Amino acid sequence: MATAPQVVDSELQKMAREHLWMHFSRMGAYSPEHEIPLITRADGCYVYDEHGNRYLDGLSALFCVNAGHGRTELGEAAARQVEELDFYTLWSYAHPRAIELAARIAGLAPGDLNRVFFTDGGSEAVESALKLARNFHRAHGKGQKHKFIAREVAYHGTSLGALSATGITNLRNQFEPLVAGACHVPNTNIYRWPEDRDPMWAADAIEERIVFEGPETVAAVILEPVQNAGGCFVPPDGYFKRVREICDQYDVLLISDEVICAWGRLGHYFGCERFGYQPDLITTAKGITSAYAPMGAVIASDRVFEPFSEGDASFAHGFTFAGHPVVAAIALANIDVFEREDLCGHVLAKEDEFRGMLESLRELPIVGDVRGAGFFQAIELVKDRDTKESFNDEESERLLRGFLSGELYKRGLICRADDRGDPVIQLAPPLICDTEQFEEIHDVLSGVLTEAWDQVVAHG
Repeated sequence: MATAPQVVDSELQKMAREHLWMHFSRMGAYSPEHEIPLITRADGCYVYDEHGNRYLDGLSALFCVNAGHGRTELGEAAARQVEELDFYTLWSYAHPRAIELAARIAGLAPGDLNRVFFTDGGSEAVESALKLARNFHRAHGKGQKHKFIAREVAYHGTSLGALSATGITNLRNQFEPLVAGACHVPNTNIYRWPEDRDPMWAADAIEERIVFEGPETVAAVILEPVQNAGGCFVPPDGYFKRVREICDQYDVLLISDEVICAWGRLGHYFGCERFGYQPDLITTAKGITSAYAPMGAVIASDRVFEPFSEGDASFAHGFTFAGHPVVAAIALANIDVFEREDLCGHVLAKEDEFRGMLESLRELPIVGDVRGAGFFQAIELVKDRDTKESFNDEESERLLRGFLSGELYKRGLICRADDRGDPVIQLAPPLICDTEQFEEIHDVLSGVLTEAWDQVVAHG
């Protein structure tokens, strides 16, 4: 459990304020009196700050340290690889670890997803998939098929193409104009749907948008198995089956964006397996190495690869460091851990216990909904549980950034308190978490959410 330390302006804190530009961070919020959270070491499910305080890593850093912290065997695999081959590019060359990893991934991926195009991370994977979808259709004489359909509030990355697919207005508008061709449709926030709404309403909206845009102009639909932004939106039964039918009907590729949802997060190597659908492309990253080194990938079907397989055809796209031999060695060692310890099986065995712990928090008046799958869950916060009334922007700011984020951290739990959509708390702990960690999460959330209601809502 963390304690509130006496603020000591360390040399690292000073250097961080003067030189380090952190991502998605309000840099002006930090000062000698309001220090930057500085994580200095980690082990298992826990991380430690510069003061020695321990925190339960309830977000796996950023949905990515799936196998847990401190796996020295992954570092040992990297060291062995450096002795053999430190680096060579995949631009017109190959090396053993990239070949072995591609084959290993293809063996785990469903159906005919047999071709692996490596990237350095998730945004690059999404960017590559969108470019590949356009090129695939162009190779078949259908170059007008360039548009892609994504969901409102969904997050797909930060590069311009991936950001264009992202459906979060305040992340998009400061970088506009974005890549042309992005279209958005409703998501599957079932909690906010009318009770009598047809469960296939959101899937049918995809067909309506394809028809509206003109099927001859639409290249791909990109969806997460469980949508991250907005707070772990799960699909209604039959949703992805219907989406697959729509994509087949209109000659549109289905991209399953699994930067978060792959590598055991939902209890399967790939999230599409959880919901029983076969995509044309999978984008993945994060848990592929359990974040011990940066890597991403696009996994393509044989059909999508076929136009680039013969003659002088080429997918003219790539990254210098993609498929790096040291990172590929780490990824192979990471998959060894998954198989040896059956981490996917552990998630499936423990998800009901994890979810049950969160469901018990429904007794608190601030808890409106609990949703998610596997070790990827969210709690939506409300002002009125009966009416589902949410918070306005000023109230959300006060609740999330004025109280919850700091208080959860102070009490030793790292998770996400966010309002990309309505205010939620998200939890995605390492896949090795068990009863002890679930109880810790419950104790912290119960106390903090009770206090949030009393201080911010009831007496706000």
